[in-house]
Amino acid sequence: MALFILAVIVFIISDLLIRYIAKRVKENKLRQEREDGLKESLKLDFTSEAKTLKRAEVEKPKARILCVDDEAVILDSFRKILVLDGYFIDTVETGKEALGLVQSHSYDFVFTDLKMPEMNGVEVTKAVKHIRPDIDVVIITGYATVESAVECMKYGAMDYVQKPFTEDELLDFTKKLLIKRENRISKLIKPKVHITHLDESGSVSNTEFQIPGGVFISNEHCWTKVKEYGTVRIGIDDFAKKIIGKIDSIELPNLGMVVTNGQHLFSVKQGHRIISFKSPVSGKVGKINKFINDEIESLNNTTYEKNWVCEVEAEELDTELSSLKIGKSAVSFYQDEIEKCKEMKKKFRKGKELESGELIYCGEMEEMDDAEWISFVKEFFE
Repeated sequence: MALFILAVIVFIISDLLIRYIAKRVKENKLRQEREDGLKESLKLDFTSEAKTLKRAEVEKPKARILCVDDEAVILDSFRKILVLDGYFIDTVETGKEALGLVQSHSYDFVFTDLKMPEMNGVEVTKAVKHIRPDIDVVIITGYATVESAVECMKYGAMDYVQKPFTEDELLDFTKKLLIKRENRISKLIKPKVHITHLDESGSVSNTEFQIPGGVFISNEHCWTKVKEYGTVRIGIDDFAKKIIGKIDSIELPNLGMVVTNGQHLFSVKQGHRIISFKSPVSGKVGKINKFINDEIESLNNTTYEKNWVCEVEAEELDTELSSLKIGKSAVSFYQDEIEKCKEMKKKFRKGKELESGELIYCGEMEEMDDAEWISFVKEFFE
């Protein structure tokens, strides 16, 4: 028996060792292929696109990066370090050349030196974010100009990297940038609204606004679903949850509380901030969802069905339902709200060349300062 156990252990260790060796061999082979590709690419002529352009392509790149710096040694470092780690790299020595490439190619990142003749990093940042707001700009800076690099972030720069840098520092920095970009893109909401069928176990998409069929929507973003005997379930609609983002808790109404249409019904808390939601109907609170705060993260899946906040025994449904939206009118209302959200973002960013205000992300309000937060609350919830 002992020999059998020993044989099994030896087999497992041998299998793991073989897998490790095979992985290392594959990685070394891939690195060698990239080194050979880098050497060959430097012999190619891309001057028809840009006078100083050097291009290093890799198969299935982690990201496509354009680097601009007037120091050739810095560009050499970027190519050597990032190409071998699996990134597609274009490098040029002037901002003007970089802008020409941005208009004809799709990049994930533009790394730009801060201090350059003719066109500096601030100007490159502004121009790139104007031409292609979907591209993330990263500033290359020396220690003496870190303050200026931080200033560039007001114009849309994502981050900055200090030179000189080691290979590990640049690889780790770029990996973090890529994760940050992918996380942000995953939160991007398409400006589309769909009427959906949603059962108790269903969830809504994180990339589009959705309204379940048969649900009424109020101007202050509560959803209402009429139940039997004239009671209505009420909760937070999908638009509200998506632009608010993280919700820490919900302050529930008291049982037996009598409310009128437009009166405070419940509150949503995010950190020290609170949003008051108004009742879409008049009546008495007959039930509260006392489990909603125990499973608050389930709101990330859906704000509808099981995530109702309270039930109201409605008294004036015949007259009050006419002021709520359902079906096509609810979709139209959402589309108007989406446009309003875009315009408000542009207003907040006035004078700053930040990422396009035409994009809406999950959790828009999480990153807002107090003044912006208050403006959004007044516009959408009051």
